[in-house]
Amino acid sequence: MVGRRGRRSAGSGVQLTFEVIAEALRERIRSGGLRPGDPLPTQAVLMREFGASSLTVQKAMTLLKQEGWAVSRPGKGAFVAHRDHPDGADDLDGPEVTASAGGTTARVEALELALAEAAQQIADLRHRVEALESGGGEQGR
Repeated sequence: MVGRRGRRSAGSGVQLTFEVIAEALRERIRSGGLRPGDPLPTQAVLMREFGASSLTVQKAMTLLKQEGWAVSRPGKGAFVAHRDHPDGADDLDGPEVTASAGGTTARVEALELALAEAAQQIADLRHRVEALESGGGEQGR
C-alpha cells in the first residue's frame, strides 16, 4: 500500500507512479511503439498522460536511464537507447559517443550530460518556486 509521500509499506506489491510510468515506457519500447533513437514523450506529455508531478516523471526518466532504456541528449531531450547487446549495454552510434567507454573523453561527456540534466532540474524547480510564489502552483502533488 502507498502511504504518505509515495512511500509504501514493506512487502507491498503496489507500484509507485514513477514505476508505472517507467514500465509503460518500457512496454512501448518492447512492443516497437518506440524504437531505438526515437524521442521519448516530453515531461509535459507524461505529466498529463499519467496525472503525475514533474518530479515523478523525472524519477521515471532517471530510472529508465539507469537501466539503459533511455539516454539524454542535452538541449534535445530523452531518446530510446540502442539496446543491441544482450546485456542491455547502450550502443549509441551518434556523435555524442565517440570515445571508448574507459576513455577520458567518454567520462567528460558523461559528466557534461549529468551537469546538463542537473541544470534542467534546477531550472524546473526554480520555475515551480516562482509559480508557487505567484499563487499558481501545483495542488497536492
